[in-house]
Parts: sequence; C-alpha cells; structure tokens
Amino acid sequence: MEPVHNQEEQQFKRLFEDEEIDRVEDRLAILKVFLGIELHISFQEFIAALKDNGYSFEPDFVKKTLTLLCRYGFVAKKEFEGQPTLYEHRHLGFHHDHLICTKCGKIVEFENRQMEDLQVEIAALQGFHVLQHKMEIYGLCSDCLKKRVRLMPLSFAQEGELGIVQEFMGGAGAQLRLATIGLRKGDEVEVITNNGQGQLIIAVSGTRLALGRGIARKIMMKPNGSRKG
Repeated sequence: MEPVHNQEEQQFKRLFEDEEIDRVEDRLAILKVFLGIELHISFQEFIAALKDNGYSFEPDFVKKTLTLLCRYGFVAKKEFEGQPTLYEHRHLGFHHDHLICTKCGKIVEFENRQMEDLQVEIAALQGFHVLQHKMEIYGLCSDCLKKRVRLMPLSFAQEGELGIVQEFMGGAGAQLRLATIGLRKGDEVEVITNNGQGQLIIAVSGTRLALGRGIARKIMMKPNGSRKG
C-alpha cells in the first residue's frame, strides 16, 4: 500500500500547489495521517489520531482540509444509518460496498464482481446507464451474533412473530421517542405487518404502534415464538 500512498501524496502536493491552496505542508501532514489509518473514521476520531501523531491543528482547519480532500478525490465521505459522518480513503479504480452491524457499528467492505456485473446487466435491460451506485447491508456481525444469541433487530422479525425488547441502539433522543409512544425494554411485542418496506405495525400491551424502518433497526429483540392462529 505504501507505493500507492506515496503516489497519492505526490498528486496531492502537485494539485494543491497548482490550485494555490494555502498551508500545503500542513494539509499534506493531515493526508499522511489519514492514509495511514485505512479505516472508516469519524471527525472526532481523526482529531484524536492527529494528536496521537503529534499534531495539534485547529479542528476548523482539519475540517476544511477533509472537505478539500473529498473534493479532490482522496477521501470519501460516508453517511451510514445510526452513525456519525465517517470518512474513508478513496481508492481510484476500486469500488466496494458495505456490511454494517447495527449492534456494534462494525463496517466491513466487500467487493463482488458477479454482483457488480449483474447490476449493470439489470440497468441495461431497462435502458439505464449506471454512473455510480452504493449498497449498504445492515445486520449483525458474527461477533455480535455470538454475544447475543437469537437477538435481532425488530425490522428483521416476520409477521406474527413475538419478541421481548432487549435494547435500544439509538441515542437518547431515539430512546425518549420510543418511551413517549409506549415502548420500553422488557415489553413483549407482536409484529402485525412487516413487508420489508416502509413502516412496521406492532402490538404492545394491546396497542398498535407504527414504527419507521430506521428506528425498527435499532430495537433489538429476543424472539419469543409466534402468535397461534
């Protein structure tokens, strides 16, 4: 990976000098630290990484530098459900998709040539020319599955399935919202409708509740059988 990083650093310096962007050497130092991480990283995590490498740039300067790095194609900005804005190294000529764990937030990159070809084929059959695309698959990683036996997001439950609410993966705002509509840890829920798209309708203590799919992904439940008949 080092030869690629060296090449990108040279490209960066030439581009930024040609564009007469200020503080090129400081911005180059920021790029070098970023390239050495090769992970999806939040802004606050990156600030900490810079400090670990002996830099104390003002946050506003770092933020503006990341914006420039995105503009010139060295960094990609990612928005995943339930997570802060993340940044990753943008490798030229390489496309990948993501698996996102709704429990621990782990992100796994994957690339499948057959899947890529199939998407192009499907688009072509519709007379559609693909310029770009992204695929994000949300679920539980293998480590979380081992720790949480038979625990799953409510959004995965089938119609008629019963479950006990175990955890809320969202922040304080999401938990307050759920408490306001009457859903708490330990409640038994029954899935009334879930067609894989849009809202889910669930029953809690004899009351029907409508939940958006995004919030339903953050409600972890333990399956408890299904309603008979």
